[in-house]
Amino acid sequence: MSNTVQEKWDEILDFARQEYNISNVSFNTWIKDLYVKKVEDNTVYITSDNSNITSNFNHISTKYGLFIKTAIHEITDTEYDIKFENETDTIGTVSSSAASSKVIHNEGLPLNPDYTFDNFVVSKNNQLAHATALKAAESPGDIYNPLYIYGDSGLGKTHLMQSIGHFILENDPDKKVMFVTSDIFTNELIDSIRKGDASPAAFREKYRNIDVLLIDDIQFIIGKDRTQEEFFYTFNALYEAKKQIVITSDKPPKDFTTLDERWRSRFGWGIIVDLTPPDYETKVAILQKKLDLKQLEGNSVSIDNDVISYMAENINSNIRTLEGALTKVIALAKIQKTSVTKELAEYALRDLVTPNQKKIITPEFIIGVVAEHFHISPNDILSSKRDKVIAVPRQIAMYLSNEYTGFTTTKIGEIFGRDHATVIHNINKIKELRPKDISMDETIKVLINKINPDVE
Repeated sequence: MSNTVQEKWDEILDFARQEYNISNVSFNTWIKDLYVKKVEDNTVYITSDNSNITSNFNHISTKYGLFIKTAIHEITDTEYDIKFENETDTIGTVSSSAASSKVIHNEGLPLNPDYTFDNFVVSKNNQLAHATALKAAESPGDIYNPLYIYGDSGLGKTHLMQSIGHFILENDPDKKVMFVTSDIFTNELIDSIRKGDASPAAFREKYRNIDVLLIDDIQFIIGKDRTQEEFFYTFNALYEAKKQIVITSDKPPKDFTTLDERWRSRFGWGIIVDLTPPDYETKVAILQKKLDLKQLEGNSVSIDNDVISYMAENINSNIRTLEGALTKVIALAKIQKTSVTKELAEYALRDLVTPNQKKIITPEFIIGVVAEHFHISPNDILSSKRDKVIAVPRQIAMYLSNEYTGFTTTKIGEIFGRDHATVIHNINKIKELRPKDISMDETIKVLINKINPDVE
C-alpha cells in the first residue's frame, strides 16, 4: 500500500493541476519537481532536489498542500497526511481556500498580453526575481509586500511586474489592479493640482481604492518633492490595508542618495530583488520563446540554430534589443522573400553587431538611448516639437552628445537640425540645471550608464 502513492505520483500531481486549475507557471515552478521521499505511518513525506522549491516549502504547503493531499486521497482511495521535508525541516500542511468571480477590474494602463509568467524565460540570472514575483502574485498583500525589482533597462522588470497583474486578475478577476508609470503618476498629480484641488481627493481615491499597485520606473519620482510625498502617502495607505505594491527601478533604494532614510527603509519592508543581463543560454531560450510566440500568432517562421547562436553571441545589451533584432531579421527575410540565413542576419544587424570592436558613441546612438529612456521616438527628438516632454530629452541628448562623442557643436547641430547657437544654449541650460535639479542630475547619471557603463 505504501508504494501506491509513489507509483501513481505523476497521476496525483496531474489530477491536482486539473482539478484545482493550477496555472502552468505555478505548477512548473512549485509542483512539477516534487517527489515522494517515503510513506511512513500513513504520512507521505514530499521533497525535491530543486533548492528553489525546498526553500519555499512553507509557501507551497500553505498554497498547494491541501490540493495535493486531496488528490492523493482521490487517486489512491486512501487518506494520508502529507509533510514537506527538506534537509533541516519538516513542514506540515496548512489548509487553504480559494474563490473568485468573473468581472475583470484592470485599472490604469492596459497590461501587455505577452507579459505573462508563461512567456518569461527563467534562468539563473532571474530565478529569484521570478520566484519572488510569482509568490507575490499567488498571495497578494500577504508576503513580499512591497516587491521592489531593479535592474538595467530592457532586462524584464516590466514583464515580471505585468505578469503579476495578469496572474492576479486571472485568479481573482474582482481584484482592482492599477499599472502606471511614474511619469503618469506625476502628470496626474500635477493635473489635479492645476485644476485647483489643493487636496487632490479624487487623485487619492483613485490610487488608494485598489488592490494592487504596479508602478514602473520609480526613479523618476525621486527628487520631485510633491510627487514623492504623495506617492508615499499612497504607499502607506495601501500597505496598511494589506494591498500589494510592486515597484520597478533602475537601481536599488540604497543608491538613491537624495532619498530620505524613512522612505528608503519602506522599500525594504518586503523584498528587493534584481535582474542581471542574460547569459548565452538564456538569450538562446529567449529567442526560441519569441519564435514560438510568433508561430502561435500564425506566422510561419523557421530560423536555423546557427542564426540563433550568432544573435545570442553578438547582442549583449539587453533583452529588448535582442527581441528587436529578431523582429528585424524576420522582417528583412519577408521583404526579400527569402529564408533566414546567417548571412542575412549579419546584414540586417550590421548596425547592432560589431564583433571585437569598441562601442562607438555617436549622437545618433545617444538620441536612441535618450528616446527609449523617456518613452518617445528618436524622430520626436529630431522634430520641431516644443512640448516639454520632447524639449527636455532633446536638450539632454545634445548635452550628452557634447560630453561624450567628441563632435563639435556645429556637427551636433547638423544632426539635430538646429543651428550652432541653439545647441550651445541647450548644452549650457543642462549644465546649469544639473547642480540645482536633483531629479535631472539623477536622470543624466542613469543615461550616462546606459550609454556607456565605463564612462565616469
